[in-house]
Amino acid sequence: MESRPENQDHLVFSEDGPENQEGPVFPDDGPENREGPVFPEDGPENREGPMFPEEGPENREGPVFPEDGPENREGPVFPDNGPENREGPVFPEEGPENREGPVFPEEGPENREGPVFPEEGPENREGPVFPEDGPENREGSVFPENGPENREGPVFPENGPENREGPVFPEDGPDNREGPVFPGNGPENQDDPMSSEKGNAEGLNQESQTLQAPEQGEKGGFNPQLELDSQQAREPEETHLLKGKGEAFQELLRKLELQEHLSRKLRVSDVLEISQESLKNGTPETFADLPWHFLRKLVALNMMARNTSLVHRATDDEGGSEEKQRLDDILNFSDTDTRVSLHPLDVLCAVLLCSDSFLQQEILSKMSMCQFALPLLLPALDTPKCTLMLWAMRDIVRKWRPHSLAESRGFREESLVLTSMPTISFVRLGSCNFSKSKLLNEILSLSQQHHDFFMHRDMESGNVPREIADGLVEISWYFPSGTENSDIFPEPVAVANLRGDIESHLPQFSFLTEISSAVFIVTESINERQYTLLSSLQGSATKYYFMVNNQAVTSKETLAFLKKLAPGLKLNNSHVLQKGCATNEAAYVKALQSAIAAVMTSSPKRMSIEAVAETGRQLGIQVDEDNKKCQHASEYAKEITVHIKDVAKYKREKLRLQGEPWKNLAEVEKELCRLKKQGNIPLEKYKSQLKEKSIELRVQQNKHDLTDALITFITGLGRLPPEEKHYFLKWMKFDLDHIARENISKLRGQYKEKCKNSKDDPKMFAEHDKLISASSLGVEHFMRELGQFYEAECSIVQDGKMAESQGQFVHLPGIAADLMLEGFPMELIDGDVSNIPLQWVTDVLTQLHAKLGGRSRMLVITVLGVQSTGKSTLLNTMFGLQFAVSSGRCTRGAFMTLIKVAENFQQELGCDFILVIDTEGLKAPELAKLEDSYEHDNELATLVIGLSDITIVNMAMENATEMKDILQIVVHAFLRMEEIGQKANCQFVHQNVSDVSAHEQNMRDRKHLLEQMDEMTKAAANMEKKCREMTFSDIMDYDLEKHNWYIPALWHGVPPMAPVNMGYSEKVYELKKYLFEFLKGCSQNRSPKDIPQFLEWVKSMWNAVKHENFIFSFRNSLVADAYNQLSVNYAEWEWGFRKMMHLWVSEKETFIQNQPPDKLDTNVLTKLKNEVQNKLRQEAEKILDNLKQYFESGAENLHLIEKYKEDFRRSPNGLRNELESYSFSKLKEAIEIRKGRHKTDAVLSQYKRRIEEKVDRLLNHCRKSKCKLNNDEQEKEFETMWRETLSELSLIPLQKRIIDKDVEFHLRRDLENRGSAAWQMLKEAKSLSTYRTHNFKMKNEYLDFSVLKCKNISESAVKALQGVKEFFTQERWHKTEALAKSLIDECNSYTEEKANGKADYDDTYCRELLRMINEQLQQANVQNLHISTCFEVDLKLHILGDAARAFQKMHEEFITENDPLQCLGKLKPQYLSTFKALYLEKDECQDRAWNFCDQCLRPALVDYVNKRLGIEIVDDILSSEQSIEYSTRNFFQFFVLEKLLEENDFNNYVQYTRNYVDFIKTRIQKHVLTCYREKASLGDLEKRIFSPIINKLSDVLKNSKGEKTKTVSAFLDNFREKLQQDLVIPRDSLEVILFKNTASADQFSAFIEQFIPDLEKQVLSTFENLEIQSKLSKLAVKPQDEIFKRVFGCGKQCPFCKVPCDAGTPAHSEHFVAVHRPQGLGDSRWVTTEILTSDICSSSVASNNRFRCTETKWEPHPYKDYRKYFPDWRIQPDSSITASDYWKFVFKEFNHQFAEAFDALPADLPEDWCKITKEQALESLKEAFKSK
Repeated sequence: MESRPENQDHLVFSEDGPENQEGPVFPDDGPENREGPVFPEDGPENREGPMFPEEGPENREGPVFPEDGPENREGPVFPDNGPENREGPVFPEEGPENREGPVFPEEGPENREGPVFPEEGPENREGPVFPEDGPENREGSVFPENGPENREGPVFPENGPENREGPVFPEDGPDNREGPVFPGNGPENQDDPMSSEKGNAEGLNQESQTLQAPEQGEKGGFNPQLELDSQQAREPEETHLLKGKGEAFQELLRKLELQEHLSRKLRVSDVLEISQESLKNGTPETFADLPWHFLRKLVALNMMARNTSLVHRATDDEGGSEEKQRLDDILNFSDTDTRVSLHPLDVLCAVLLCSDSFLQQEILSKMSMCQFALPLLLPALDTPKCTLMLWAMRDIVRKWRPHSLAESRGFREESLVLTSMPTISFVRLGSCNFSKSKLLNEILSLSQQHHDFFMHRDMESGNVPREIADGLVEISWYFPSGTENSDIFPEPVAVANLRGDIESHLPQFSFLTEISSAVFIVTESINERQYTLLSSLQGSATKYYFMVNNQAVTSKETLAFLKKLAPGLKLNNSHVLQKGCATNEAAYVKALQSAIAAVMTSSPKRMSIEAVAETGRQLGIQVDEDNKKCQHASEYAKEITVHIKDVAKYKREKLRLQGEPWKNLAEVEKELCRLKKQGNIPLEKYKSQLKEKSIELRVQQNKHDLTDALITFITGLGRLPPEEKHYFLKWMKFDLDHIARENISKLRGQYKEKCKNSKDDPKMFAEHDKLISASSLGVEHFMRELGQFYEAECSIVQDGKMAESQGQFVHLPGIAADLMLEGFPMELIDGDVSNIPLQWVTDVLTQLHAKLGGRSRMLVITVLGVQSTGKSTLLNTMFGLQFAVSSGRCTRGAFMTLIKVAENFQQELGCDFILVIDTEGLKAPELAKLEDSYEHDNELATLVIGLSDITIVNMAMENATEMKDILQIVVHAFLRMEEIGQKANCQFVHQNVSDVSAHEQNMRDRKHLLEQMDEMTKAAANMEKKCREMTFSDIMDYDLEKHNWYIPALWHGVPPMAPVNMGYSEKVYELKKYLFEFLKGCSQNRSPKDIPQFLEWVKSMWNAVKHENFIFSFRNSLVADAYNQLSVNYAEWEWGFRKMMHLWVSEKETFIQNQPPDKLDTNVLTKLKNEVQNKLRQEAEKILDNLKQYFESGAENLHLIEKYKEDFRRSPNGLRNELESYSFSKLKEAIEIRKGRHKTDAVLSQYKRRIEEKVDRLLNHCRKSKCKLNNDEQEKEFETMWRETLSELSLIPLQKRIIDKDVEFHLRRDLENRGSAAWQMLKEAKSLSTYRTHNFKMKNEYLDFSVLKCKNISESAVKALQGVKEFFTQERWHKTEALAKSLIDECNSYTEEKANGKADYDDTYCRELLRMINEQLQQANVQNLHISTCFEVDLKLHILGDAARAFQKMHEEFITENDPLQCLGKLKPQYLSTFKALYLEKDECQDRAWNFCDQCLRPALVDYVNKRLGIEIVDDILSSEQSIEYSTRNFFQFFVLEKLLEENDFNNYVQYTRNYVDFIKTRIQKHVLTCYREKASLGDLEKRIFSPIINKLSDVLKNSKGEKTKTVSAFLDNFREKLQQDLVIPRDSLEVILFKNTASADQFSAFIEQFIPDLEKQVLSTFENLEIQSKLSKLAVKPQDEIFKRVFGCGKQCPFCKVPCDAGTPAHSEHFVAVHRPQGLGDSRWVTTEILTSDICSSSVASNNRFRCTETKWEPHPYKDYRKYFPDWRIQPDSSITASDYWKFVFKEFNHQFAEAFDALPADLPEDWCKITKEQALESLKEAFKSK
């Protein structure tokens, strides 16, 4: 093809612009079919006829000229970036307009005259122009390599900015030019239209004219003098050039909206912050989105990070149907496509220049993982010099296997900047018709594994003109994998690539010639000026290769120059690599690879990046890490790291606290909980010894001084400014990693040698394994050491061995908290010793909470999995974190990192931070050899799952057995969580599954997995001693479909040259998006933890994990608080229920007493019973509704007490049953009393009628007598009449019964089946009246000793019994005595209640007492005591003796009260006054009204108050200042124990421990008496009760006026009816008032109204004069009993130490207490020595000790398995070492008194108990009851 200088009109080779031109254009991108010849390169199909594809989807007829915009144009169109339309040639840039006439693209927005031709490089070209990004030169027909097919006909690629026929003019400068423009990258206008390749000197830049060839043999690349001259000559031009670039840079920043970040640099935290935007995965829409798109994609290791295309918005036209679009519509399609873009390298340069050093480092690390070429030299844009990115590459570590190690299967692992290797540079001189970058990608890619290391023009947006990236030097590496067949090079090699022409970037070129082993110069031709430049390289040690096309070689001028250069540059034929149009691409790449391999074998220069940086400095290039802060921090770090040679030795000698001492401490801590090595030492003594040992170890730790390295480390963290501190920690990390790598590498080598040489010596290998394990060293080890110094100091301060003010490490937690805030991971679990430095973690996080101003709500995400399945990488990819993933060590323990949530996203997510926890691998090989590795893994899994909102379980699919193992651990942990109310979510991630059908294919596997998990759940439930059958779905909310994720392998191909798999990144993003959607839902259901709550979980989880039996060991104050809060509410609801029923029963009793007996048939009782049941049902439902609302209320931590919900739900039913039986018995009793009264009332009425007749006769007689009787005479007459009448009436007194006889009869009937012994005893018994319960004393004959001969007790037990007979006799003795006491109390209470009623004695009372006794004696635990019949008979005699006396008295009082004579006697005064008034004929209405008030209303009102006062007292106490004391059982216990400690009285303690019920009742009684001893306080309550009934009375009286009742009798009937629910008005008194009462009803009513105030005063004064004791005895509802019911609980006592149960709901399935006490306080002693025991059951249940008691039939039984005999007790270990200090203090204070009281010997107490003070005892009590 001949070369034509002019622009042809028949054939155009398109380059960068996608414009349509006249003449056929053969594009390669579009997929559409067209008529005419088609020369596709990208698409896979062969086509006939021409095809003119472009990106638009339309098919066209006739020639179509595709480009990026959718516009059709006539005439040649040359797009450029400017938006304006022009006449003549138009230079489109971004605008979508249609244009006529030729259009010439360029970058600047200016209008130009004359044709301007765009290109990407800055050079002017003549002759045919071929694209440079495509790798081939072509003559005639060219066959593209991207498509797989061979095609006929010429194909002309259009994507590159290649040389074309006719002159090509660059467009980089922003100026307007006339005539053709020739680049030198300078902005000046030139007039000469000559092409540069003609070598015309006039068109050259001044600098090239001053270049001279160096003298032959001159060393070192450039002649210094020449360089100086050229520099001086270039200076004004460079300034101008920089100015132009600077403007382009500023313009680019403006587009990207990054201007502000030139000064306030972007930080890593800005990129990691979680926001709505960070969860979007879309294509960027505006230029401003590009930097963030790049950064977020890069952090997520997404290969699309370099894609800078903006989103393509469809126009309206595109939405229409194809049929409707006419051909001309398509041809005239307007340019409205908004697909625009920037060059990815421009975006990269801009982002790097706007990032701080640490973000730059992060960017380059992630780019390295993606196998992107890294920027080595950044062009001079905001600085005068270009910048070498040494610091930015510091973090990169690469592994490879050189061929020298292939056989031994060894590998090298080294920091990239420290690895020396040859560097091969590729540069371009002048123009070039193929893509250098694309060719480099071919060179570095394995045959089956192509990867684009370098951006090139055929990649998306690679064809966009570069605005600022020219002059960028990129570097990539080749690392071998040790496979000779597939490796391209046997050793590592670096490949540098300069963007742009070397003439325009001499400093960069000069630098590359210095550092490279070989420089490959890509050119098409060499002219005079370029020859001068090249000849200056003579004498350089660097090898030079020329890559030229055939045309260049055929050019005489170029050949001549090459020949002239040959001697100076030592060129031979192999140094000129020709590439013609017909050259086979693969062969050319092979030739280049061979050339590079030849360079590598000829002892090339080997330089590390560090050395390269040194060279750069000498050449005046600035190095990024040369800033003062970085260097100062480096010196600081070096001070520490320079002394480290042997890591294991250094850790032993310099990090002394975390070695053996910390390991021993961890063991002691666990032993304190597990008590496995106790031996024969008494339990509490052993625990004391362990505590002492722990303190000793802390003292030893504290004796160590800080080493110089630690002092430097602390100063670095505490005193350096934030940025410098960050640098310091980074330097520490790099140096330590480097040292650790060297150490480990050496040790691995030795290990291999030993494997070869020695026979299997497991011990030696184990030692070596340990050494390798100990050879990791990181910043975390220094932080751990600080943590230990801090913990040791705290421990000693707490023990009182040092004053708090003397502490020198108080400031350390603050420093660590600052680090967490800055995004550094903090160690939560130390994996080396499997322990948590709890004090350190607590104080660091507390400081963090304070620094955040209390705004620390966080959601926790954790990843768990088998070691080396890529857990850390998963988190790093998901959140952009920096968890350690290499350096020969995996994560040990667990590290937590805090990620900020953007403010505008906090509300939606419901938290301020995300806390991410990364854990060490489960099943770690280095731990597997240890016997407790399963336990270790279990602990870790339990702990982190318990702390998490979401747990990601990471599994590699290849290993089914390991998968099963980890699942077992995870299932176990989840079971434990479910039991303690912490239901976390779990996501299963299956890694290395790349098949698209994986999700479907694995459906069966998932089902199988679920079956396996069900099996494991059953197994775990057995291990945790759970009785119920459980499946996996019981313990967690698991969805087969949603909770399984299949993620492809991380690497795409074979490392070390494999990039990250695109599918990996995408899948991880999907998972991340799902997690955040899930968390949003979570935060609505429950509030996230803040730091204090998180810490509480850490403490309680860790405490439970240290105990073997996790579920029964777990206790947590958040759970306790939530439970207490619910208990307080429940107690209020329960009292509301009780109160309601008391008032209702009281009303119904009143109603019954007001009814005539004939109305009280069985129907009334049935009706009332139905009413009771309805009322009870409503009230119980109300409680259940309250409970439901409470659980829906969102109160804090409700999810934690979900498991107690059922207990609380069951409780109202129990209460309902109790109140039902109470109500029934009260109503029944009221009816019986009313009916019983009826008999006496009938007799009395008869008598009254006779007396009234007599009074009437007497009145008539006296009126008829002539003389007037005076007062005395009237009374005398009345008295005579009264006596006569009574003698006439045959008064039959009520029959008196001998209750003793009745009771005895019932007792005989009850004992008739108990055998002859019982009958014999009854015969010999004394009279019942002589038995008194307080005389009941235990006797030997009460216990049945024949039990020792029982068949079901083994011989061994019988032998054992011989020795311990006495002890067990004592135990049974005490238990029997306690039983007798409780029965006596219960029966006496029943008797007292009945005796206080107003009814007559009934036989049912005695029968009920016998039923109560029998019921108790038949219980299993009582049967186990083997009590003799003698005990039963005696007990019944004593109880019934007391009862008979009480019932006799009650019966006699009833008779007295209801005896006719007595009743008539009471009415005598009223009859007398009526007689006198009638005789004197005075108006007695007022007197009778007063009598009514005094005789009828007053007793009714007193009764009314007595029925309600008890309820009011309870209400008053519960709303008083001391109400909290009685709010729940738990609080009550706390206050009682606090009061006991205050009083410090031994007798009180004995009473409390031995007679708990009596003690509590007496306390409450005393409290009530004390409260109301002041009469005023009760008076207020009485007035409060009085007020409503007096108001009601007044209302009834007022209303009666309107009812026009004629007679007083009618008025009183009406009055009684209206008040029948409130007052019981005595009938007998009424009848007297109605006798001969002729007053008007209104008058009578008016008088009553008038007397009401006096009546009120009278009643109140009656109450005022009563003693409080007397008042309380008369109340229907006894306040002390109600309060007792509220706080007493179930009354069950711990089987070992006798502490009463603390459960806050009546219907609980398990008993538990806040704090247990030494068993000696419950009279537990050592069998053989009689010494009281000091063991505490909360410790015993964790120990290997054994117990025996009646329940075990005296066989020894392990404490650990106590639930076999006491299944309803949950005895938890103490929440801390000091939790039981309260009772230890009490025991040591009164040890001798207790021994005396129990008739035993004093306990042998551990020494440290004696040091406990009263204050410490109180503190421990507060801690145990979590009381603030």
